[in-house]
Amino acid sequence: MIGAGLWMAKSSTTCESFLQTPLLVLGFVILVISLAGFIGACFHVRWALCFYLLVMLFIIATMMALTIFGFVVTSQGGGRVVYGRMYKEYKLEDYSPWLRKRIMDPEYWNTIRTCILNSKTCAKFVNWTPIDYMEKDMSPVQSGCCKPPTSCDYNVMMMAQDPDCYKWNNSPMLLCYECDSCKAGVLESVRRDWHKLSVLNIVILLLLIGIYSIGCCAFRNTRRAETDFPHGRNRVTKIGPRWDYYCWRWCHDQMERLY
Repeated sequence: MIGAGLWMAKSSTTCESFLQTPLLVLGFVILVISLAGFIGACFHVRWALCFYLLVMLFIIATMMALTIFGFVVTSQGGGRVVYGRMYKEYKLEDYSPWLRKRIMDPEYWNTIRTCILNSKTCAKFVNWTPIDYMEKDMSPVQSGCCKPPTSCDYNVMMMAQDPDCYKWNNSPMLLCYECDSCKAGVLESVRRDWHKLSVLNIVILLLLIGIYSIGCCAFRNTRRAETDFPHGRNRVTKIGPRWDYYCWRWCHDQMERLY
């Protein structure tokens, strides 16, 4: 889990960090809780194992809910094929409402826009020729942010066109960073990363469930170690008879003497 968060932080080109931080936090929490479970299992510390099992049950349930939510969110989206081009183009309306609402927040988008601008994602396109645009592929962020939509025709001014056509600017500081296609490109990259993480979550969930089952067995063994008896067996071996037993015994002896 920690490795997945570090991989996203290193390889992500979207400047989108809302998936990275929860992964790192959850990974460190699982690490600390697993340490408590290890101590409880090795040294027969019952309260540590009990704490481990309760917290892990909550983590497993939370991860199940997040995995289902991830598959629902990433089920929408994907690029649209452009005739005669290797790259695809992306439309904001193709993505889930939850992702669109997040990316449309002005303050949030300004942070991502600044990050993309500083990463020089569009720098290499300065030297591209028209043939390069026809023969070479682009990432979702490059397709949405570094060029105007392919359908734009700037020779015909009176024809209705894609609104992003009017947001395009040749300045390297502007380009199409305010276009909806740029936001859609960022969402496509997020969608791909999130889908991969959802698949990884399934593998981690299966592993955690297996470890949780082993923890339950260790908890039972801890209880046996405390009592020196198998769990469920009565540890009391002797007990004094009750007062009514003595009364019954005295009556029985008297009857035997009479007969």
